Amino acid sequence: MKCSKQIKHLTSSIPPTLPPFFPLFFSTRTSIRPQSSQYQLFAPFQNPKPPIPPSKSQLYASFFCSLIEIYLTCTRFSQAAEAFVSMRSFGLNPPLRSWNRLLFKFNSSGFLSQVPIVYSELLNCHEKFNVFAHNVMIHALCKMGLIERALELLRKVETDTVSYNTAIWGFCKCGMVESAVAFLSEMIKKSVRFDTISCNILVKGFFQVGLVDDAEILMEMFLRAGVGRDIVGFNSFIDGYCKLGCVSDAVSLLQSMKDEEVLPDIVTYNSLIHGFCNVKEFVLAKNLMDESVVNSELNVVTYTTLISAYCKQGWLDESFLLFEEMVRRGILPDVVAYTTLMNGLCKDGDLTKGYKLFREMENLGIFPNHVSYSSLADSLFKEGKMTELSVLFKEMVVRGICMDLISYNTFIDGFFKAGKVDEAEDMFQMILSCYLIPNHISYSALIDGRCKAGDIIGAELALIEMGRKSVGANVITYTSMINGYVKKRMLTKAVAVLRKMKTENIYPNVVTYATLINGLSKMRRHEEALDLCRKMVEEGLDANHVMYDVLFNVLRRNNRMKEAEGVFGKMIVKGLLPDRVNLTSVMDGYFKAGNESAAMEIGLELMERKVSPDVVVYNGYINRLYMVGKSQEAKSLIAQLKSMDLNLDHATYNIMIGACCRKGNLDKAFKVFSEMKSFGVMPNIITYEILIASLCVVGNIEKGMGLLKEMALDGFCPSPSTHKKVLQACSKWKRADLILQFHRQMVAAGLDLDISVYNTLINIFCTLGMTRRALWALNEMRERGISADTITFNSLISGHCNSGHFDKAYTVYSQMLHDRVSPNINTYNNLLDGLSSAGRITESDMIINEMQKMALEPNCVTYTILVSGYAKQSDLKEAIRLYWNMVNKGFTPSVGTYNVLMSEFMKVGMVKQVIELWNEMQKRGILPNCSTYDMLITVWSKLSNGFEVAKLLNEIKEKGFIPSESTLRLISRAFAKLGKKREALKFLRTLYKSKERT
Repeated sequence: MKCSKQIKHLTSSIPPTLPPFFPLFFSTRTSIRPQSSQYQLFAPFQNPKPPIPPSKSQLYASFFCSLIEIYLTCTRFSQAAEAFVSMRSFGLNPPLRSWNRLLFKFNSSGFLSQVPIVYSELLNCHEKFNVFAHNVMIHALCKMGLIERALELLRKVETDTVSYNTAIWGFCKCGMVESAVAFLSEMIKKSVRFDTISCNILVKGFFQVGLVDDAEILMEMFLRAGVGRDIVGFNSFIDGYCKLGCVSDAVSLLQSMKDEEVLPDIVTYNSLIHGFCNVKEFVLAKNLMDESVVNSELNVVTYTTLISAYCKQGWLDESFLLFEEMVRRGILPDVVAYTTLMNGLCKDGDLTKGYKLFREMENLGIFPNHVSYSSLADSLFKEGKMTELSVLFKEMVVRGICMDLISYNTFIDGFFKAGKVDEAEDMFQMILSCYLIPNHISYSALIDGRCKAGDIIGAELALIEMGRKSVGANVITYTSMINGYVKKRMLTKAVAVLRKMKTENIYPNVVTYATLINGLSKMRRHEEALDLCRKMVEEGLDANHVMYDVLFNVLRRNNRMKEAEGVFGKMIVKGLLPDRVNLTSVMDGYFKAGNESAAMEIGLELMERKVSPDVVVYNGYINRLYMVGKSQEAKSLIAQLKSMDLNLDHATYNIMIGACCRKGNLDKAFKVFSEMKSFGVMPNIITYEILIASLCVVGNIEKGMGLLKEMALDGFCPSPSTHKKVLQACSKWKRADLILQFHRQMVAAGLDLDISVYNTLINIFCTLGMTRRALWALNEMRERGISADTITFNSLISGHCNSGHFDKAYTVYSQMLHDRVSPNINTYNNLLDGLSSAGRITESDMIINEMQKMALEPNCVTYTILVSGYAKQSDLKEAIRLYWNMVNKGFTPSVGTYNVLMSEFMKVGMVKQVIELWNEMQKRGILPNCSTYDMLITVWSKLSNGFEVAKLLNEIKEKGFIPSESTLRLISRAFAKLGKKREALKFLRTLYKSKERT
């Protein structure tokens, strides 16, 4: 039943007039005492202390109560709990009034988990009816979201109107307004009289879920029942209208108030000012503020509302002028006013001033609250200042700052974005332990973080939990899931999420489509990507800069550069000017297409338009010039930078050093390194990573070690990224002692030994076939209390398979299951690859069955291994069956897969099938490599088709490929048979010259 119908149904059961009612907070009626064990979460009083003499018990009880209240006021919750336990352990029983105060303070301070314990002890100590205590307990349960428990208690005890109003508030707080209306009927049936408070709570609840009409119907119903509308009722409506953007309705209601001789108060004016600010009517807001001076006293909320609105617009000067005006009027700024200004400074990019203002608050005796800390933490996260953030978080803990859900959400999102996955997960668990209810923002941050960390199973479980707890997912939640699936190349599931969104009437936005389209394109499913683009347009969504960038890259990857060029033309026609990202994509596209002159023109346009800081544009341009071998042009551009007095930054120098190292010119790289320091640009960790890794590649171990020590002296601790790059460079020499030497040196320099570090070490040993060394590293890791994860086991399985020891690899897999570590698709692909390499692909059913037990679907790599494995075993029938399964499931075979199939068909003389596969390749947009051309030329030569051979040879020449010796001999024989010896000799001379040059 809809709310409006429920309300109309209630009207018939309400008498036309109700006698005056005064809500009671205390009552002396006898109650039905609930079973206290239901609410006692744990038994903290197991070890009673010696009793205190009766003459002093009241004094000591009063002392403990005062101490507990002080701790709660200062949000020192652990000390408050300990003091309470001590009080009860001494057998102290305060008077009922003190018990009620304690219960109220525990609830109002937010220490909700302790309220059931205090309530239970109160009932054990006082048999006398205590409606106040019951009401506080009901309120606490509602705040914790335990509505069912609250109703259970309410129905077991004698209660009053306050109890029912509290339960209605609980329903509204959880967005369950329909249930609140239904509960109102229960209230009427039990002859519990409702009042203006009941009405105001329900009105506010309706506005919170956007049901304006229902709120108005409800108010009319209460008015007919004789419940008058007070100032709070008017304010609830005005506030609700303003929050929903219906400011004109709010202004009309203000006039109605005056007509009914209800004088507006400062709350009324503050709500209207907030409403005007929300719709950006700042002049009207200021005029109303001036009007409110005549009718009522301005307060700090009035000014803070306008200051906050100005800060959101970036009008910091106006905000500070308003702040000064407030002080001049004798209104003292509170923590909210300071936090608003601090947040404005931080959002404007001036974190230093924001942090300074944060510290100034304390000097003025205004202590930052959880919102102040959360605002500053958010800015520190965005700036990547993890050291300062760690200090701030410790400070919050030491000071006992009680965090709310918004604070927790800020830290969860921030920790995930900073790569601190464990800390983010701990934060989410803290929400649950504090009896807070995670909302869609909490879960969206959790799902997004897990997806970006590669934990797609964890993200799926979080989504299932959302459904179980009736927390509605939104477009951000589902887009995060799609992004996670795309990154894992699980496109079938990503598309399924898009369909699910539509069935739930959650409409995808441009970001949702862009994410999925980009994923399809990267998997070479270009036509599906373009179809999705068309669907997006059909749904009326306008492409933004991101979408145009994605569309350009889809066409570019599909070798449709001409069409790609037209994308940004359409963008300009629609009034969108390509930004830095768009132009950089075009430049990159031209470079990859070999059109360097066009790429350089775009680069010049970027610099002329100055669409971003000049040095950033130059860096991207310089890097691309170096990557395509245009080092002279890059150097010229760097000289131009210097002549324009533009300071080179870390990125510029790192690009130059990296270019020198790639060419093997380390002397030049170190000259640039010295120049960098001479200009005051101190090397960062990336600089050291590039140089140390390059020294390892050329075998200059001593200098590499020296530079590693220098890095540590400069205050840079090696990161897992440094460790990985350096060890990968060392692995070139295939020396375990060298790898371990650098590993230990980095540990001595401050590298934190975590799972990622050990995974790098184990993976490198396994890649080199040193599985015994890898097992040694695994044992050391376990001795340090670090458990192996999926990546660890996958590395070991791959190492054994690459060494030809499949049975050992399977033993590792069995150990993985024994240790309850979940295998992923890579685990099974490694095992299948091991079977294929060992010539045992016919045993693959065993691995496929294991995959199915774990509810994992074969991916593109799985099919590639199976197709190649069966083809190499000359089981072409099974290979082709698997190939068609692969294609039908939407996977695109690689050029290697086609080459293996072609090779096996050639061996058995099935030339027609080779040509069919070649046609399939072309249809799917798979670019052939040199081996493909060799096979095709061989086929056409055997068929004496000179035209096709000549066509393929021209393609080879254009792409810079050189045919193999055997192919050249076959061409010469074929051409000689056709009586074209002269043409054959001429062409072969050209090819041999090309071979000599390479």
